[in-house]
Amino acid sequence: MTSDLTLEIAAVAARLVVDEGMEYGPAKRRAADSLGLRTGGRRGGAELPDNELLEDAVREHLALFCADTQPGELRALRELAAQWMARWPAFRPHLCGAVWRGTATQRSTVHIELYCEDSKSAEIALLDAGVDFDVASAPGPRGQPIDTLLCELPCQPLRTHVLVRLSVLDHDDLRGALKPDARGRPQRGDLAALRRLIAHDARDTDPEHPQDPAGTAA
Repeated sequence: MTSDLTLEIAAVAARLVVDEGMEYGPAKRRAADSLGLRTGGRRGGAELPDNELLEDAVREHLALFCADTQPGELRALRELAAQWMARWPAFRPHLCGAVWRGTATQRSTVHIELYCEDSKSAEIALLDAGVDFDVASAPGPRGQPIDTLLCELPCQPLRTHVLVRLSVLDHDDLRGALKPDARGRPQRGDLAALRRLIAHDARDTDPEHPQDPAGTAA
């Protein structure tokens, strides 16, 4: 059974994710610190919430405080992602993260994975599009570091720039990436899957099935 402290950490972390656009890991740690719990895998005797529990808390927070604004912000971010993914078919782009899962706000980072042989080709594509970017690294699916390209792209519907993170992965990593999560839900989707979500966004939500399609099994 999940402890009350773990649920409290999840609630505080959810607010940080929604209101400040934080990623799950840092949000959990800051939430635990704000509650005066010790650092480490267990904080003050409480387990940190797993990602599934935190995502549930994020959805609850959105429903309570952002129901009027979040759907429009999500749709704008998905359309921006689709626009850029359509430019890079050779890289087999897949959307993941909050924009894919349906929990994004305008403060969220747009996470796109590119499955190609080297990061230089992706860098050249950005340069050809006139996009400034920074190169960083992050842990990859096999434990080795991978290149990530960070750029800010204009999002006209939101009248702001949003942060886009392009993770450059091995061509062969896609097979493992398509496995569902612990609840059987897809963790990422290609351009065709994203366009289906956008079409769903454009329709009136069925009151009997309010969950975002990315939150269900494909």
